[in-house]
Amino acid sequence: MARTPRKLPWLAPGEPLPSPSQAWGPGDPVPGIVAAGGALDVASLLDAYRHGIFPWYGDDQPILWWSPDPRMVLVPAQFRLHRSLRKTLAAFRDAPQRCEVRIDHDFDAVIAACAASPRPGQSGTWILPEMQAAYRALHRAGHAHSVETWIDGELAGGLYCVAVGRAVFGESMFARRTDASKIALAALVAFCRHHGVAAIDCQQNTAHLASLGAREWPRADFLDHVAHAGAEPAIRDWRFAPLYWQQLLPATS
Repeated sequence: MARTPRKLPWLAPGEPLPSPSQAWGPGDPVPGIVAAGGALDVASLLDAYRHGIFPWYGDDQPILWWSPDPRMVLVPAQFRLHRSLRKTLAAFRDAPQRCEVRIDHDFDAVIAACAASPRPGQSGTWILPEMQAAYRALHRAGHAHSVETWIDGELAGGLYCVAVGRAVFGESMFARRTDASKIALAALVAFCRHHGVAAIDCQQNTAHLASLGAREWPRADFLDHVAHAGAEPAIRDWRFAPLYWQQLLPATS
């Protein structure tokens, strides 16, 4: 006998999200989805991230909330620094007159660039105008951050993420120059190592992230990490110091 699909919860604005344990599973039409509706205000977003849930939807859909199982996670201590990227980072670090990592210098430009970047197999973007507005508000509240690669005075690439306590959630990257997004990701890894961040959420499995050392965690393990890391003191100083490169590269003489 065919199984009757579970009903997806539909939320009013401000209504709490269901537990991620209630997410649809392998036998449901869309595994990993938790609920639809609600709102993208700061309080709702923080509540979602504190419970390992994130919004993701297209321009013809309502707000959709997700907690996939398994979850792609990058442990900073296990970041795989390939030889070519190591050389790129060393050259970048050794040219401070031309190259610089900045954090939160131009968050709006970073999220707009991420939204405009073409994605393989996608005809549009999930970073819709209302999503950009929501994360700009989250940035102003101190919980969303941009890590930016600057070369010759221009924004060459970057990423944005969400931070709750010592829990860090990666969102999206873009590059206008070769390896510029990888430099930003490596800078975030170095920053996280320095500040004792144990894991960076990557949400979905991709070959690119796997090549850099990201691995899938069972959702239960990920939620346990978020509960503990999210309760730790927040990082107060979101600035990138050049000495952080020593987390990945040998110190220069």
